[in-house]
Amino acid sequence: MMAKFGAYFLTASNFVLTDAAESIVNVLASSFAFFSIYLASQPRDANHPYGHGKVEYFSVFIEGALIGIAAITIIIKAVYGLFYPNNIHSLLTGAAIIGITGLINGVLGYYMISKGKSIPSMTIEADGRHLLTDMFTSGALVVGLSLIHFTKILWLDSALSIIVALYILYSSYKLVRRSVSGLMDEADFDMVTKVIAVLNAKRRDPWIDIHNFRAQKYGNDLHIDCHLTLPNYLDLIQVHDEVKKVDELINKNVTKTELFIHTDPCVPKCCRYCRMPDCPIRSEAKTEDITWTLDNVIRNKKHFE
Repeated sequence: MMAKFGAYFLTASNFVLTDAAESIVNVLASSFAFFSIYLASQPRDANHPYGHGKVEYFSVFIEGALIGIAAITIIIKAVYGLFYPNNIHSLLTGAAIIGITGLINGVLGYYMISKGKSIPSMTIEADGRHLLTDMFTSGALVVGLSLIHFTKILWLDSALSIIVALYILYSSYKLVRRSVSGLMDEADFDMVTKVIAVLNAKRRDPWIDIHNFRAQKYGNDLHIDCHLTLPNYLDLIQVHDEVKKVDELINKNVTKTELFIHTDPCVPKCCRYCRMPDCPIRSEAKTEDITWTLDNVIRNKKHFE
């Protein structure tokens, strides 16, 4: 941030100020992200039975909002600069400073995205994507400053500043949209699809069908509740074992997950797609294979309904 503001005071360029102003957001957003990651890592308590992970969505919202405010401020100043241009100078020196800061942010951004996905942490990944955006805007800034230096077209400074600010504003929208979807418990279809793929691949014969499948993210924890249809002649210990196998399968192959599984007893209409061999109560032969899909597992209906 200090390097970019140094470049701005050196060049007096609105285009450089665009990058410098976003750096203020980087510092503020990262400070809040630091606190939110600390809070999200705290164990669940009586007041927060699902843990503190949702604070990460709030953190991403703050970051997106701050980026948006910075972008709008830059656009207003740049529009003013189109009508009342100021003298700019030392553009190549400023471009060199911005280029170095952009490279540093790019390396850090790639690392944070990779780390955010592996943990996983939405806050760290969002902060990494923000830094990656900063790298791209810095690269555009280096090209723009060089262009202004060689063409001597001064109005390009404000015009390019507006273009970059609009890109930053779009990045702000994506972050805010993602955070609001999490706070509103919007379904994560990508995660549900991964879980369904694993269940299909490792499906056991007693798992007759799965329905009313719902998934929610709380920070890096996934919570799933669903209905699992099992043969009605299994005793309580056997039912518990089957539920435990579903739990272990998802936790091992997808992500850290807390499952709440409601078990349903099978009925005669299940027989046509039930895979149980030597079933003592089968009323008709198996005639159909039903592959679990996003469409048939999220419905609150057994597969024959």
